[in-house]
Amino acid sequence: MATARPDERGRYGAFGGQFVPETLMTALGELERAFAEAQDDASFQEELAALLRDFVGRPTPLYLAANLSKRLSGTQANGSPRVRIYLKREDLAHTGAHKINNAVAQGLLARRLGKNRIIAETGAGQHGVAAATVCAMFGQECIVYMGAEDVQRQALNVFRMKLLGAEVRIVDSGSRTLKDAINEAIRDWVTNVETTHYLLGSAVGPHPYPLMVREFQSVIGSEAREQIMAVEGRLPDYAVACVGGGSNAIGLFHPFYDDEAVRFIGVEAAGDGIETNRHAAPLAAGRPGVLHGAYSFLMQDEGGQIEEAHSISAGLDYPGVGPEHSFYKESGRAEYASATDDEALAAFRLLSETEGIIPALEPAHALAHVAKLVRDIPDDSIVLVGLSGRGDKDMEIVAGALGVQLT
Repeated sequence: MATARPDERGRYGAFGGQFVPETLMTALGELERAFAEAQDDASFQEELAALLRDFVGRPTPLYLAANLSKRLSGTQANGSPRVRIYLKREDLAHTGAHKINNAVAQGLLARRLGKNRIIAETGAGQHGVAAATVCAMFGQECIVYMGAEDVQRQALNVFRMKLLGAEVRIVDSGSRTLKDAINEAIRDWVTNVETTHYLLGSAVGPHPYPLMVREFQSVIGSEAREQIMAVEGRLPDYAVACVGGGSNAIGLFHPFYDDEAVRFIGVEAAGDGIETNRHAAPLAAGRPGVLHGAYSFLMQDEGGQIEEAHSISAGLDYPGVGPEHSFYKESGRAEYASATDDEALAAFRLLSETEGIIPALEPAHALAHVAKLVRDIPDDSIVLVGLSGRGDKDMEIVAGALGVQLT
């Protein structure tokens, strides 16, 4: 493939496709047509741009983390950082994470389709909050599926969703995390397909979702590309982002796809360590298979059964990954690393202490890898990091991990 565009079957090379019940094929075809029409509809694009500007707060800033850069890479003779680390501040978008970009766009699509009942899944809660926020604005019914384990870990976001008028349906099956929330959302969609739009939150699932979410999240990389050119006069040497399902990473990477000098590094959750099998790193330690309607890299046992994922971050606790990331891995366009829970916690604290920015645990994984990366790269290198969300939602998790009692 010359470019990262899916073929007529919705596949990126071998990955992607539509592995769904026949009941959903009509809805997927309808969604694909509506998405294609909206992409060419000036009025849709104008309304979306206005909402991203006035409601979401775009463009988000590009911030030179000078203190962090000096701490990690050292300084040059003139006192400037040896390596410059820039943060794309999605944590400053409305609701506190990148998820709102896709939610606003899909909310507009649902309205275009005449579907007023919206269902969504969530792990860390940020997509659920984004979906509930958009539905409140558009006057749409909102039902969010969330694993019972994540409900406990992300109680603040559960309250936010309810405050915004959403119904939160707790999923007690399986691992009681994101995978199982998606399972239940798909079951709901099959049952109510004529009246319901599934507002899928990551670049996973059957075509056209990976393409659609990628396009809606590419605003991240498009802005970052313009911003880095304005301040540096050149493109970054590296673009680094955490990868669970992979929407924030693919949104950052895609606008640089044809710029081969920009190296992509996706960072998965190594949990307790890849060797322990308690992790969420399908690209590092999985193999291809079918999950949630698409063929991609998965965590699975010898019999093909999906294994439970583990990460301190609820947003990365998923046993699969988007098909476009699988294509990037196989084609060599991106490399994929991983960071453990302990490494992510250390990076979480480091950014907080050096820059006064408390990140979500998800992008803390990317920062943990950056801490290793900058040791060995040339002077004056530029590293662009996707700071996909803020850390409010993770305070109890981090406090617990650090042995701090909150009162």
